[in-house]
Amino acid sequence: MPTFPLNLTVSADDASQRLDQYLAAQISEVSRARIQQLIEAGEVLVNNARAKASLRLKGDERITIAGPPQRPPLRAIAEEIPLDIVYEDDDLAIVNKPAGMMVHAGAGATDDARNKATLVNALLHHFQKLSQVGGELRPGIVHRLDRATSGLMVVAKNDETHRQLAKQFSGREVHKTYIALVHGWPKREGGTVQDAISRHAQKRTRMTTRGFGGRDAITHYAVTRKIDSPYGKFALLEVKIETGRTHQIRVHMSSLGHPVVGDALYGAPAELRTESNKRRPAGMPATLSLDRNFLHSAALELTHPRTKALLKFGRPLPPELAGLLASLEGGEQPPLPQKSSH
Repeated sequence: MPTFPLNLTVSADDASQRLDQYLAAQISEVSRARIQQLIEAGEVLVNNARAKASLRLKGDERITIAGPPQRPPLRAIAEEIPLDIVYEDDDLAIVNKPAGMMVHAGAGATDDARNKATLVNALLHHFQKLSQVGGELRPGIVHRLDRATSGLMVVAKNDETHRQLAKQFSGREVHKTYIALVHGWPKREGGTVQDAISRHAQKRTRMTTRGFGGRDAITHYAVTRKIDSPYGKFALLEVKIETGRTHQIRVHMSSLGHPVVGDALYGAPAELRTESNKRRPAGMPATLSLDRNFLHSAALELTHPRTKALLKFGRPLPPELAGLLASLEGGEQPPLPQKSSH
């Protein structure tokens, strides 16, 4: 790594290159994305003046890079955010994550909104000390839930607990049960999907069962209720997973032609509209919408790493999901999982 601040003079051979391209080639240890951040922050001067990353060089320019060439490691910060703490002892905690909350900031996040209001930030405020096995961005985090998914998660307070819980997850000894509402009625009352999951080749925010080199994924589902509403047919499912792949339930249900309600990324409509061939009861709106996925981690069962006691926890559907379900069923509340003892 060269010493900073760094002074460069553009040669005639490098004329016509973009400024960010030129610097990325000259300083191979620094990513082009980081160079673009430095340019935007005014840390790069061309002939003693700020410039844009897209500037086309002509040759003989004098470039000064003040740095720093690399960002300091990003750490999660404590924030006073309300938490639904289901259980807590000296080793672990069980929390009920709301939909809309990210579990932790991404590796590419900066000290802005992307590193705020995460579950990790709330955990640090409430518990102060968490396991460090997952690194400074993910203290205490043994497993994750999607941002738009609510429900139960276990959090490790120390490294030994983290390692023991991780072994349980990898050994498929932790049992998780989800409640999902999907579009349409599955042909079978229950079944197992075992299609491997990989990242989509073109759409990098999506996962797929149609790619190559995917990781094994096992999802069991059972239909607990069929709904024939003015907005279409829906099925309420109890889902259990043996593996924890990214977007696993959402991808597997979509692969069956039954995307999770609210999951526009995997084929669900943005809103539920009254079907033309069905009569809408008086007082019901023409459309219903949900600003999250109808997917909730309702039950969690694991062995306490230290005491070896069997722990069982449950949380019913949050109000927004129970309310949508009641609307689809004409006001009748569905049977929901009861909170278990531990």
